[in-house]
Amino acid sequence: MLMYVSPKETMKPQVISYIDTYKYVAIDEMVRSGIPASIIIAQGIIESNAGVSYLARESNNHFGIKCKSYWTGNSFYHPDDDRDANGKLIPSCFRKYNSVHDSYADHTDFLMQTPHYKALFVYDKTDYELWAKGLQLCGYASCTTYGDDLIRIIKQYNLHELDYYTVEYVDRSKLTTTEEVTISQD
Repeated sequence: MLMYVSPKETMKPQVISYIDTYKYVAIDEMVRSGIPASIIIAQGIIESNAGVSYLARESNNHFGIKCKSYWTGNSFYHPDDDRDANGKLIPSCFRKYNSVHDSYADHTDFLMQTPHYKALFVYDKTDYELWAKGLQLCGYASCTTYGDDLIRIIKQYNLHELDYYTVEYVDRSKLTTTEEVTISQD
């Protein structure tokens, strides 16, 4: 179980709720890809304002991933940082998902399949600081403090603890009301 030990006044209930809701999804994606769960959750917190941004609410897009030319799924247009030839802000095309879980899975796929992120996958899943700085260097976001912002959130909410967890799956047909799915530390 995650323990929140930062000073209470710096802990936002909305962020704690977001973490509690999606931490196992992030762990699943970490197991599938090697991307630290702490990074995944921290990116979700930043990119979706802990799930309450307009983009997150209207398109289930928790990572701010834009359409790209090869995107064949649903789209959602929202002002961001794209401009026309005259410099006028125009709506950006963002990926739209059927569920937040689809957004998490596509975030993993996006990082794994985009060539300029390949170098990140040599980093250990427990080295969130290298991942954070690497995402910034690879240009994930235009914010010049993106890596530091990720690290700050990870430390503030002790998200690095998620990087050591795996979910031990049990076939649902074998569960009884007294058995539980166990969480184990590596």
